[in-house]
Amino acid sequence: MLAKDDDEHPVPPELHATFHKIADAFAAGDYLLRNHAIGGVSAVAPSTAESIATSISAYGDCLAPLNPSTWDHAVYRWMGGYWQLLIDLTTQSEEVSDLTLHAKLHDAEPPTLEIESVHVP
Repeated sequence: MLAKDDDEHPVPPELHATFHKIADAFAAGDYLLRNHAIGGVSAVAPSTAESIATSISAYGDCLAPLNPSTWDHAVYRWMGGYWQLLIDLTTQSEEVSDLTLHAKLHDAEPPTLEIESVHVP
């Protein structure tokens, strides 16, 4: 499904629903994903959730469900052992904001998505 090379690629549609669910949970303030269990996504560490909350608060705008134009910018790249995925989030005032969700998709069976951070790169 995902390429294992040195190039950046668009995030495939098969992963869009997972990221929509993550963005919806984050928009609801559930950075730990406690109330939004998502198949194939690892639990978010409390320290990571706190960092995500801090980044979003510092950005100064509330998150919103992902806008379809997000996928024009979302990319992944093989990093040797996992794929790094970068998804620009939607806020209440921006269809595609500078806030980016950073996640790892581990090359395992079954594949597991690990949320690393949300910040402005």
